[in-house]
Amino acid sequence: MELKKIYLAGFDVFAPDAKQRGAKMKMMCAEKGVVGLYPFDNEADTAQEIFAGNCGLIDSADIVIANLNPFRGAEPDSGTCFEVGYAIAKGKTVYGYVSDARSLREKLGERDEDGFSVEDFGLPFNLMLSCSAHIVEGDFAQALAVCCTEQA
Repeated sequence: MELKKIYLAGFDVFAPDAKQRGAKMKMMCAEKGVVGLYPFDNEADTAQEIFAGNCGLIDSADIVIANLNPFRGAEPDSGTCFEVGYAIAKGKTVYGYVSDARSLREKLGERDEDGFSVEDFGLPFNLMLSCSAHIVEGDFAQALAVCCTEQA
């Protein structure tokens, strides 16, 4: 039987130790009996090549685990959000992890700094992310554990 493949989405690729983070996450996957696919597995240089390569990795994955912690603001990384949507559209199961799973209202209040209302569904993200992914409060290790338990 072929091992399940998990695409590891998130802004971790922008960290100073991005390659080491990816290697650690892939090792953690291997310890659980699954194959981790990290965006740096692509040998790509241009934006278009990276985009195509990452979409290809998602296509070849069975599952996506996405780091949905805030990045450069109050919301998850936009590239990661795209990858979640792409994976959902392709019929993949998605797990998203976040260290603070309080509702948007609890985190941001009724209105943002520009006066726009903050949705009030008791969800940690916009409903499009919260309703499409299995949200795990915690870190990558916790999301991987939940994923591997539910997918066993």
